[in-house]
Amino acid sequence: MSMQELSKFEQALDVALASLQNCQKERGLKSCTNCEQLLDCPTRNAYIQAVYNSMSKGETGGFEF
Repeated sequence: MSMQELSKFEQALDVALASLQNCQKERGLKSCTNCEQLLDCPTRNAYIQAVYNSMSKGETGGFEF
């Protein structure tokens, strides 16, 4: 896998993290845990997916720590 492809996953994670942090800030929260939309939040779900993709580098079936 090329550095450019790795960078793509890292960039997507950075964007998703910034979006999540902005949402938390707008709602006055330090964590998503106290948010009423915890399980149905598209922002949080996008962040979780970006974390998974970053860890798995786009491969299916698992990831390495």
